[in-house]
Order: sequence, then C-alpha cells, then structure tokens
Amino acid sequence: MAGVYIHIPFCRKACHYCNFHFSTSDRLQESFVTALLQEIKLRKKYVSEPISTIYFGGGTPSILPSREIKKVLSALSETFLIERGAEITLEANPDDITIEKLQEWKEIGLNRLSIGIQSFFEEDLKWMNRAHNARQAIDCIHLAQDAGFFNLTIDLIYGTPTLSDENWKRNVDTAVALQIPHLSCYALTVEPATALEKLIQQKKLADVDTEKQARHFEQLMEWMKESGYDHYEISNFSKPGFRSKHNSSYWQGKQYIGLGPSAHSFNGHTRQWNIANNALYIQSLAQGTIPAEEELLSKQQQLNEYIMTSLRTLEGISLQKIRDFGEDKYETVLKTAGSHLRCQHLTLEDNFLKTTSAGKLLADGIAADLFIL
Repeated sequence: MAGVYIHIPFCRKACHYCNFHFSTSDRLQESFVTALLQEIKLRKKYVSEPISTIYFGGGTPSILPSREIKKVLSALSETFLIERGAEITLEANPDDITIEKLQEWKEIGLNRLSIGIQSFFEEDLKWMNRAHNARQAIDCIHLAQDAGFFNLTIDLIYGTPTLSDENWKRNVDTAVALQIPHLSCYALTVEPATALEKLIQQKKLADVDTEKQARHFEQLMEWMKESGYDHYEISNFSKPGFRSKHNSSYWQGKQYIGLGPSAHSFNGHTRQWNIANNALYIQSLAQGTIPAEEELLSKQQQLNEYIMTSLRTLEGISLQKIRDFGEDKYETVLKTAGSHLRCQHLTLEDNFLKTTSAGKLLADGIAADLFIL
C-alpha cells in the first residue's frame, strides 16, 4: 500500500529552531491549494498501489480552512484508489485547535491528529518561541478526545537548556496520564541558518548539551517500557495497535507521493523532490509542470537506504533481505556487524540485526558503518 504526504509550507509563528515559510494570506493559501490540486492530477500514475495513508504535515496545516483540506481529500479520492479505513493524519498546533475545527475535521474525514505539544512547561515553550502556552497544551488534548479523536500522537522535545531531568519525567508522565497512545520524542537539534544557531553563536542562548540529551533519551526508553509502550522506531513509541501507519511505510520502504513545496516522492525505483520556493511551485503547476528533480536509485542505494531505515525500527535489518541483494552483500554486512555485536550495540535474533538500548544512541553511525560502498 502507498502513502501520500502533503507538505503545507505555512506557519502562523516561527519557532526559532525551525526554518519554515510563513504566511497566513488567504489569497496565497488558495493559490497554493489550486497548485496542489493540479499536482495531484499530474501524479496520477506515479504509484501503482492503493493509498493507505494520507498525511498533512510540515509548517502548520491546521491553519488551512477545513474547506481547503476537504478539496484536497476530494481530489485524492477522485485520482487514486483510497483504501477503506485509510489513516488520515493532520499535524496541528495546540493554539489552532478549537471545538469547531475538531468537528469540521471529523466531518471531512480526518481520523488522526499529530499535535506539536513539545513541552507541558511554560519556560520550555517560551524558550522555543512557541505560539501556545502550557495550559493550551493540556486543554487541546482534552478537546480532541472529547471530539472523538482517540488516535492521537504528540511531539515532545528533550535536551533543551530549560528542561530539567525532573520536568522531563513530568512531561512524559503527563502524556501517559492523558492516555495519549503515540509519542514522537526528539532531541533538540540546531539547524543551520536558523535564528537558534545565530543566538547560540552570539552566546545569547546556551548550546546543546549532548550528555543531557543522551541521558534524557535513556530515561525515556525506560519510562516508556514501564508504561507499556512499544519502542518501535528510534524516536517513536506507541501503545499496541497505535503505530503510525504513515511513518512506518517510510521505514518499510513502501511507495509514497509527496505533494507541495519541498515534498519528496518514492515509487520503489526513483526518488523525486519538489522545489522549496512557494512562488515557483505555484507558477510551475499553473503551467502544468511539476517542479521536481528525479533520481534513479541504484541497487546499492536501495540497499543502503534499507539498512538506514530498518535499523531504526524495532524489527531491525532482515539479513534475508540483504541476501536478496546478493550473497556478497550479505557476507559484507554480517562481517561489518561483528564489531557492533561484540560491543553489544547490536544483537542478532532470528536472522535480524537489531540495536540494543545502548546501540539506539548510535544508530545512525552504525548504519553508516554497515553501508555498502
């Protein structure tokens, strides 16, 4: 089954560690949706499988009027075969969530919300320059549950200078107490060319404490296990039955279509990525052209991508799948994995290579070491 990812490059307020495009102009939003509808038509033959997940993400999709989201969903239904019971997710900021919007989202077919909580503490939210406050972080979850959205996920960020170990525990405990079935937890990263990087360089904000981040991650793994959550991907935890079907499709190498500026697509053999510039994206689609570049993936690239994504998952790397790429590839990966097995950063279980708790801190480096060059 294939998925659809729709990148909405609008945001009401910048977080100083992000790099989004910002606009709330109704005219620009309408022009963007018109371009998006055109891209949907032009993408009709990109994937050969039914659509099982639809994800509105990037920027702040929740600022789009429900009528515009409905247009996109209708166009997708007219163009592709949408699987019955497809997972349809909308990313939302707490300050955008109202009773009226929740009712509208339900009516147009959304069945999962991804809420950018980040923290339940005022000092953290202020430091991150978030538009919502701690009270809204709690209230929006209650509103969503009261409206019938029980398939919820929230984002939490750890490792910020303002977040103590005690408050990190309280953040996680709050999420569990609120019966949120899925959590995505990320270490604070300093992206280049952002306000955050500049403020750190100017010594106006403290730099990232990597030891603190590692400690918070180790604590998180322990707390989630105690609370009955599956650590099914490095940054993702879920109650049984509540894994993100959409994100799981990326890690499993399934086909997906990316719509909108900066969005990526993958059909199993090629990867495409749209230009990031909003105006050029809209202009190109008005002329009937998808403004994208394309790359044909070699067998080696497909193998390395499989290694990189699967190692992040609970299931790990299937050595049988590696062997399908060639006996020599299988032998090379197994030989390279030896040092990581001896260091107990990897385990070999039922012909699958999996990261240990200690190995999860080093997953990207281990994957790079296993790459076939």
